[in-house]
Amino acid sequence: MWFVLALLSAVFAALTSILAKIGISGVNSNLATAVRTVVVVIMAWGMVFLTNAQAGLSGISKKSWLFLILSGLSTGASWLCYYKALQIGDASKVVPVDKLSVVITLVMAFVFLHESFTTKSLMGCLLIGAGTLIMVI
Repeated sequence: MWFVLALLSAVFAALTSILAKIGISGVNSNLATAVRTVVVVIMAWGMVFLTNAQAGLSGISKKSWLFLILSGLSTGASWLCYYKALQIGDASKVVPVDKLSVVITLVMAFVFLHESFTTKSLMGCLLIGAGTLIMVI
């Protein structure tokens, strides 16, 4: 099931890039990010109430609050940079560079989370890096 959800995530992320590139035409990128964020917030809270998960709010630890807030700030910074890059650059070049986050995530997971870095993940990182370079040249 995780693979199906991850694949759907990739499809929706691709749609996000195309729809955003069309939508930000003539719109300040920060304003566009804010509009998108409001929609995401409404959708996310809608899912919380639809699945009756709001009761778990009181059970979130201080550590989880801290890291969820930091993650939210990181997401916001990512979106602001992404929308500005998408507004001034070609989607076919911006999106592959943005997807270098896969490589950066693997390295950070190894360093900070002590996840194993295998030959397979090293090869994947090199191929993603090379593929990104080829696409943006």
